[in-house]
Amino acid sequence: MKIRSSLPLPLRVAAPALVCLILAFVLLPVVVVTMASFNDKALLTFPPQTWSWRWFIRVFTYADFQHGFRASLIVMFWSSLIALVIGTGLAIAVKRMAFPGKDTLQSILLSPLVIPHFTLGLGLLILVAQFRIDRGYALVILCHVMLVLPFVLRSVYVSMENLDERLEQAAASLGASPLKVLLTVTIPLLAPGLFGGWLFAAIMSFSEFTASLFVTTQNTQTLPVAMYNYVREFADPTLAALSVVYIAVTASLLAFANYFLGLGRVLNIEDNH
Repeated sequence: MKIRSSLPLPLRVAAPALVCLILAFVLLPVVVVTMASFNDKALLTFPPQTWSWRWFIRVFTYADFQHGFRASLIVMFWSSLIALVIGTGLAIAVKRMAFPGKDTLQSILLSPLVIPHFTLGLGLLILVAQFRIDRGYALVILCHVMLVLPFVLRSVYVSMENLDERLEQAAASLGASPLKVLLTVTIPLLAPGLFGGWLFAAIMSFSEFTASLFVTTQNTQTLPVAMYNYVREFADPTLAALSVVYIAVTASLLAFANYFLGLGRVLNIEDNH
């Protein structure tokens, strides 16, 4: 038997139309930037009168972008890996242990979510200048770890909430050592949360600009910083083309994760009951 909606007909028509309008409003800048990136002229105009791939070629051949891409990969790899290890340990400790100052520690660890990133970058810059610390990759990685750690913490903590502790107790009762329980039971059960935390940490690290602007140098500048330096000197559609590449790669990674793993399971938002 079909269940008829109790909403009036105008509301049933207006609701989908409103959703479509909101989606169109959100996606309109993406459409404009995508079309502008194919403009053959050196001036950023819309709509383009002639079409060309020249700016996409410049994206992949411009030396500063190549160096920035390599630097971003280095920083992203280490910062997301370190944040995953530290965040997992902290999430387990916060969930399983009771100690003084627990709530304060959680607030401090999650503070990068509410504190502007430029504040952290500027603070680190003042700190290293005060103590004359070298502004190398270690400083940039440290900055990114502090920024992406909350994403790992929240993802792993949600997985811990959904973890059935009886499985760990059963393994321990059968003679498994605490380390073996951790490696063979706890970690595999937390794998979706671990991957989700790492994925968002990697994306956030690769795209981070505000704090990176303060802590990077010419040798360690990441791709977003290189893009900022480029736009100060040129006004051609190269950045529009690079933005399209950014969107395509990020969307592909999320689609890949959703198809093979399921984002709902990765983020622990699916109803398992």
